[in-house]
Amino acid sequence: MGSLYRSEEMCKAQVFLQSEAAYACVAELGELGLVQFRDLNPDVNAFQRKFVNEVRRCDEMERKLRFLEKEILRADINILYTGENPEAPAPREMIDLESCFEKLENEIQEINTNQEALKRNYLELTELKHILDKAQQFFEEIRDADKDEESHTMLGEEGLRPGQAMSFGFVAGVIQRERIPAFEQMLWRVCRGNVFLRLAEIDTPLEDPSTGDEMQKSVFIIFFQGDQLKTRVKKICEGFRATLYPCPESQGERREMAAGVNTRIEDLKAVLSQTDEHRQRVLSSAANNLRVWFIKVRKLKAIYHTLNLFNLDVTQKCLIAECWCPVSDLEQIQTALMRGTERSGSSVPSILNRMETVEAPPTYNKTNKFTEVFQNIVDSYGVANYREVNPAPFTIITFPFLFAVMFGDAGHGLLMTLFAAWLVIREKQLVNTVGKNEMLGPMYSGRYIILLMGLFSIYSGILYNDYFSKSMNLFGSSWSVTSMNFSADLLRQNNSYILDAGSAFSGNPYPTGVDPIWQVAGNKLNFLNSLKMKLSVILGISQMTFGVILSYFNYRFFRQQVNVVLVFIPQLIFLVCIFGYLVLMIFMKWFLFDASNSSRAPSLIITLINMFMFTPPLHILYDGQVVIQHLLVVIAVFCVPWLLFGKPVYHYLEHKKKLEKAYNYRDVRMLKPSGTEEMRGIVDQDELGEGDIQASVEYPEDGSSGAHGHVEDFDFFEEMIHQAIETIEYCLSLISHTASYLRLWALSLAHAELSEVLWGMILGDAAFSLRGFIGAIMIVIAFSVWAFLTVFILLMMEGLSAFLHTLRLHWVEFQSKFYAGEGYIFAPFSFATILDNREELHHD
Repeated sequence: MGSLYRSEEMCKAQVFLQSEAAYACVAELGELGLVQFRDLNPDVNAFQRKFVNEVRRCDEMERKLRFLEKEILRADINILYTGENPEAPAPREMIDLESCFEKLENEIQEINTNQEALKRNYLELTELKHILDKAQQFFEEIRDADKDEESHTMLGEEGLRPGQAMSFGFVAGVIQRERIPAFEQMLWRVCRGNVFLRLAEIDTPLEDPSTGDEMQKSVFIIFFQGDQLKTRVKKICEGFRATLYPCPESQGERREMAAGVNTRIEDLKAVLSQTDEHRQRVLSSAANNLRVWFIKVRKLKAIYHTLNLFNLDVTQKCLIAECWCPVSDLEQIQTALMRGTERSGSSVPSILNRMETVEAPPTYNKTNKFTEVFQNIVDSYGVANYREVNPAPFTIITFPFLFAVMFGDAGHGLLMTLFAAWLVIREKQLVNTVGKNEMLGPMYSGRYIILLMGLFSIYSGILYNDYFSKSMNLFGSSWSVTSMNFSADLLRQNNSYILDAGSAFSGNPYPTGVDPIWQVAGNKLNFLNSLKMKLSVILGISQMTFGVILSYFNYRFFRQQVNVVLVFIPQLIFLVCIFGYLVLMIFMKWFLFDASNSSRAPSLIITLINMFMFTPPLHILYDGQVVIQHLLVVIAVFCVPWLLFGKPVYHYLEHKKKLEKAYNYRDVRMLKPSGTEEMRGIVDQDELGEGDIQASVEYPEDGSSGAHGHVEDFDFFEEMIHQAIETIEYCLSLISHTASYLRLWALSLAHAELSEVLWGMILGDAAFSLRGFIGAIMIVIAFSVWAFLTVFILLMMEGLSAFLHTLRLHWVEFQSKFYAGEGYIFAPFSFATILDNREELHHD
């Protein structure tokens, strides 16, 4: 836990890489993932950097791979994913990759172009076939129909006479079905009703050659008389994107054309089948290597992008880089640089030099798949300052425990544990399915915290004796039911009784948790309210005290002894004197009072109020209580000015000392013994002789005396305001945060009551009132409804609510006592991180 307790010790380093070895060394560091490079060219435009052409070539290769991926997915071909992680290709392999991708792209584009042309030709022949078929049917109906029947289908006023049918000109074509109403209306208005339109739907949908989408079309034949109407009709067809086809007038010509069309359609089907098979073979071959190609190209791009962060020395033969890296991993980094140098064949080794710096290093906490989710919870609020105490190791226990206090039901906890255990056991099989799912992905990432929350919920449910809102009588009740005249028949008639502690309690507490008799007690809420409220106060004050204690370890580690004396000690004393004393009174009340003398037990809230009002308590807990309480209040009040004035006064005195020391130095002009040269220096005036001073002494107004005697400005009033805010915030936050921990009590009661109401409304007496086959069906239905609502309301909604409240208690109430969270995360150059982020973006 050492690394998780505090972030890794980091150092700033300078790396010197030979130009021919730079690529291989950066590739090795990318595989290692332990170096965060700094941009040494922040003012240089991205298009003016040394390796911009290589980055562009990688972008072009990535574009071609995305085109291949799109075509593969459109062809419903599975992309092979073996988990293989190839090394970054050598720079000379870029040409081979570019050539391969160029060839594949051109081949696929040529196949697509030819296939689209064939499909378009096939579509035209298919439409012509339907036109010939429908036209044949139409003309046969015209020949066989009588005059009256035919006149009803005319759009004109006079009708089409059988003897004059073929004297009309006509055009035939196809049009999309959704455009027909507007098409008919336009024909009527433009041609003034002097055309005859006949429509017939094409039963089978047609495929769009460009998009592959299905289209619903209809065949139409328009009869007209005169060239003027013919021109208008063709323009209207063009405007509605209707396709016109030649249609012979004679029946024999139509049949001959239809036979030719059918023959050409069969030939096109064979050609299309062969083209599609060839396309499938090419895409299937590409699908087997696509993931590997993506990895290689992305590694290439990442390396050249990183090389653009480096500087060239004056000889143009060496690249200089600056980076942050963990001190404990310097040996691994050196080894990686050696491997890169050997792979490149360079004879000059790469050099890694540690640098002295005043910059704040990044924060790096090593995690594994178990601790990662807890570290992410902490980092979501704020990244720890460098080497600051990390709350994550404590969150591993406190987070699921506080969640379980609010979610204390052993039955619900068991369901949550089983679900999380399934995610943990099958985590490798589910990483690419559930792990990539938008809804279930967060649950998969937090599988270990869900597992702990479920286990702790089982534990707290056992203590509450709560199993799906019911209690289990494992050891026999500690209440004497005979003295209360309880009987089995009486309990069946009425399940709500007021427990009289004085006459019914046997004096022996239940072995573990809450006695099951409280399940049927009418005053159950009064008992559980008092119990859970006191537990919430104890847990809250304990965690806040622990947070204040952790601040001491921060002060000691950073050698801030002043903060230990002037901040930590008064804060801890103030907390213990008031709220620690409240916890002590809770335990004393539990130990000193039982059912026999509960009427003489004092109210803790009234006692605390009287303590601050210096009013004698109504009930005495112990001898000397009044004196001790007065002493605690005086000590707590004394801690307020201690906190308020301690640091400002100390800083003022320190500033005054520095000022006095700075004024003891003077910037003087001295002559060497030869008297030919002058020399300026900072010397102590007590060490100067009378003849040494050449120029008059100048007293600086700002308390500084040159570079060596500079003293920073200090504003005592500003320091007081800042410390006053800190003091007031701490003192008031102890009250508000203690009250905030009462949400543990409130949500615990809400969860228990909601679970009990759900059970009573669905699985109550009504569900079991019927007998026989109908009763069995009702029980199955009731249980299904109860199970559904239990999962979606009590587990998911209530669980999410308890999770968010636990998050708040850790971020605000706990971490505010010791955690600044103003650092920045260590983001090393890592191929694994780059590839994972790309996969997530691609999946989205």
